[in-house]
Amino acid sequence: MAIDRIMNRKLVSVELDDNLGTVKEIFDNAHFHHLLVIEDGHLEGVLSDRDLLLAISPNIGTRAETPKDRQALKRPVHQIMTRDPLTLRSDASIFEAIRLFNRNPISCLPIVNEERQPVGIVTWRDILKAIEQDLLKKMASAKS
Repeated sequence: MAIDRIMNRKLVSVELDDNLGTVKEIFDNAHFHHLLVIEDGHLEGVLSDRDLLLAISPNIGTRAETPKDRQALKRPVHQIMTRDPLTLRSDASIFEAIRLFNRNPISCLPIVNEERQPVGIVTWRDILKAIEQDLLKKMASAKS
């Protein structure tokens, strides 16, 4: 099965110089865990919600928040993103994605075209869902 059958085509991105406050706002209001970092239409990096949590104080938004805590939100994305992330093309197989997930400490794979422009994103959860659906179909057809 090709990865383009399960990749998420709804991409949310930020630019290299966007600040962590912008990123925090996106993650606070979204139901996903990865942002693509784009510059001039090309993929430059990936930023996860975990990357953000490691870069900012847990006191942000609490009564214990300090000016130093707020200052961290002004840092640019490029200071904490993962540069040159592993990627796949949309015609890659799910097996290729599984191999990359198993051999690398990553939780998402941006899907890019020949010009390194993002066209989708896949997480290990997307792969597990696809495998589950495939197994359910096979079980249903075996019962018929």
